[in-house]
Amino acid sequence: MADAQFAAEAIAPDPTPIPINGVRRRAAIDYCRRNPELVAGVIIVATLLLIGILGPFFVNVRNAQPMRAIPGQPPSARYPLGTDDQGRDLLSVMVAGLPLTLKIGFLAGAVGLSIGTVLGLFAGFLGGYVDTIISMIVDIILTVPGLLILITIAASIKTFISVEVLALVVASLAWPRPTRTIRAQVLTLRERGYVQLAGRSGMSTPEIILFEVLPNLLPYLAASFVTAVSATILASIGLEVLGLGPQNDPTIGMTIYWAILFNALLRGMWWWWLPPIVVVVLMFVGLFLISSGLDEIANPRRRRMV
Repeated sequence: MADAQFAAEAIAPDPTPIPINGVRRRAAIDYCRRNPELVAGVIIVATLLLIGILGPFFVNVRNAQPMRAIPGQPPSARYPLGTDDQGRDLLSVMVAGLPLTLKIGFLAGAVGLSIGTVLGLFAGFLGGYVDTIISMIVDIILTVPGLLILITIAASIKTFISVEVLALVVASLAWPRPTRTIRAQVLTLRERGYVQLAGRSGMSTPEIILFEVLPNLLPYLAASFVTAVSATILASIGLEVLGLGPQNDPTIGMTIYWAILFNALLRGMWWWWLPPIVVVVLMFVGLFLISSGLDEIANPRRRRMV
């Protein structure tokens, strides 16, 4: 009898409930185990962010301005990344330029994705003339070379351009593609049972969009935001390399532009053009890995078991 009672107690489930924080922590750990690329991407991007945030406490960012160092010096103990022909300490340029470049990407990506989300929600959920008009505008804009339009806009306001203005210029063409993809997602969501039930229960269209459709789009929007940031950083660097960026701000793209302008490659000044290119590559690799990892949430068919 005692043995039977002992066996029953051994196989009985533990009645002690697991705290909700513990469940979430365990789910997060399991998700990171399934997505090593997400962890690697977060580490890379977080490292770049920390360099931009904590770097000014260890490096004098004032030396990122012209004539603050000896011009044309190779890497040394005094100048770990060397200096350029304008007398700027390139280590200070990297520390000061990283947050500016990321600021352009995050600001432009947020603005572009916000516009695309609003238009995609209304086009996909309302349908009819609203969908036709928005889809027609998106299709027209997508057929026009985006870089050509950005170059035209940036060149026309070159004397007034700053980091914030450049972000808005890039954001002006960052919304059509998210609009199309989000519209496609909403077209499938509006046919779901819970959305149909919400409409029949008396909820208004804005309430259904805000409380039923939008929350189910959040995982997809998170992955889309990372993709938008990557695209806007690429577009902004492209404009800066052409000399259409903020002339007085030491962004990564403008550093590459000055290296090209002063023939650093032909003169063998590798320390001028190589570090910003390495930073750009790391930035895009990190954002790509994050986007790939987040895509598992938005795309259930990519989900894997531990």
